[in-house]
Amino acid sequence: MVTKAKAYALIVPRFEDVLHSFYASEIIKGVSLAASHLKADVLIHITERARHEDWLNWPVLNSSYLDGVLFADIDSDTATLKKFIAKGIPYLVLNNAFDEPINSISIDNEKAAVEAMQYLVKLGHKKIATIAGDLHTQSGKARLKGYKEALAKHKLPLKDEYIGVGGFLRTPARAAAEKLLHLHQRPTAIFAASDVMALELIDLARKEGLSIPHDISIIGFDDNPIALYSSIGLTTVRQPIVEMGQLGLETLDQIAQRKVKLPVKSTLPAKLVLRESCTKPKKEK
Repeated sequence: MVTKAKAYALIVPRFEDVLHSFYASEIIKGVSLAASHLKADVLIHITERARHEDWLNWPVLNSSYLDGVLFADIDSDTATLKKFIAKGIPYLVLNNAFDEPINSISIDNEKAAVEAMQYLVKLGHKKIATIAGDLHTQSGKARLKGYKEALAKHKLPLKDEYIGVGGFLRTPARAAAEKLLHLHQRPTAIFAASDVMALELIDLARKEGLSIPHDISIIGFDDNPIALYSSIGLTTVRQPIVEMGQLGLETLDQIAQRKVKLPVKSTLPAKLVLRESCTKPKKEK
């Protein structure tokens, strides 16, 4: 008797330059590690970020070949996700947490953002700005929420002009950084919601003649290896993306075999990594 090989689908949003996306590549790496261990095949399906009809009508979903589906993210589209869940196919969603009974593994983005902000406050910064990520994603919204939460906790003012949106992308992040650096009351520190955006900020600040961290402190998010090429060591938040991808497929395999109680919910911690891009603010004259 021939045993049917396990086969799972990984649905990945079409990020800008998706094949070079740090998040997508780390998720795929983690899923691949788990697939090797489980002796399973993985089909990678790249979906559009605004339209998700393919979650429902992708031909492979209706075949007996597929054992389950792992979503790398859902871009806040809970409505289509629920229609998919109604199909009865084993599934699990990464990078999202839900109040509803939906299988998920997430990273505590909000808490990590609060800890990054509290580090800047501890250094003595009061004028702290942010370059937010993609606010269509739960991670982008959670990091911005953590920024605001930390300001409120330490009774620091929330200024609209101190909030730029970079969408986790280089060009919008650079535009947001330019506005922040040219404010009359320039921030003494900036929390960027991704390392890619932080690196754009560092490059622009250097070209503006600013010294990092003496004129401005910068924190990123991801611990992306690309930051190794920065002119200064970037203080950042290391999130366990590979681990999330690996645990995600392993957990989906357990769900498919009905070996775990549903719904499955797990939240992984992130860690602040201190490097040279932050210091105490200059004393105001």
